[in-house]
Amino acid sequence: MAEEELPGVLILDIGGTHGVLEDLAALLKKHFHLITMKEFLGNKEEMSKKIQSVFVFEGRPTIDHELLESLPNLKVIGNSGVGVDHLDLKMVSSFGVKVTNTPHAVADPTADIGMALMLASARRLVEGNVLNFLGPSYFFSILHFCCDRDDLSESTFGMLLQGKNSEAVMFRGIYFYVSLLFRATV
Repeated sequence: MAEEELPGVLILDIGGTHGVLEDLAALLKKHFHLITMKEFLGNKEEMSKKIQSVFVFEGRPTIDHELLESLPNLKVIGNSGVGVDHLDLKMVSSFGVKVTNTPHAVADPTADIGMALMLASARRLVEGNVLNFLGPSYFFSILHFCCDRDDLSESTFGMLLQGKNSEAVMFRGIYFYVSLLFRATV
């Protein structure tokens, strides 16, 4: 299928500070004709007819009324993240456009980071790492860092999480004998 025949997808940019990651862009190019915001703004009349989807990566591009009005063939906004708080769903649906996202896609990595932060905090790993680089004259206080602290095991942590993230952290905490008090918000 030639690139012109592929459905057009609007993205902010490729690479750089706020653009779609280059590896991800390469994957998207196999199935879509990627149109950057710069290309779109440079030739709105022609490009607006080609765009059937907007790929929102890290909350960009911003989806507003003006953009939706300028895309007559827009069918779907694909959000690369879990939440859609940055999108006005009522406004988007008033244009007959669907919104997709990836719920649960990062629940496990989020839980892993949460447990790593709890372990690092309980064992003061950052401070211990600093001591490691300060040299031998500071080693006398390492016992204080390693042995004069409460273990993570049998500790109680309070968390305010949502959905799969809270469930994933809870299951990881079981293996450390951690009591987790959390309120799952909806």
